[in-house]
Amino acid sequence: MRITSKGQVTIPADIRERAGLLPQTEVEFEFDGKVVRIVPTRARKKEGRGARLVAHLRGRGDVAMSTDEIMALTRDD
Repeated sequence: MRITSKGQVTIPADIRERAGLLPQTEVEFEFDGKVVRIVPTRARKKEGRGARLVAHLRGRGDVAMSTDEIMALTRDD
């Protein structure tokens, strides 16, 4: 395996899967003087876009309907 001129290397799929390195996983590099390790970055406390959207919409509903009434609207009866 070679490192490209841009410093890139492809991690084999079986190693990525076993290490839990999914696409978009943030990683850090650790170097102890002899060995380089790639480790997932510890989860940040930052909320994702979906969590922010849900928080924004929470409590804004103005129609008082039960779950059964909402489900009845979605059915073709």
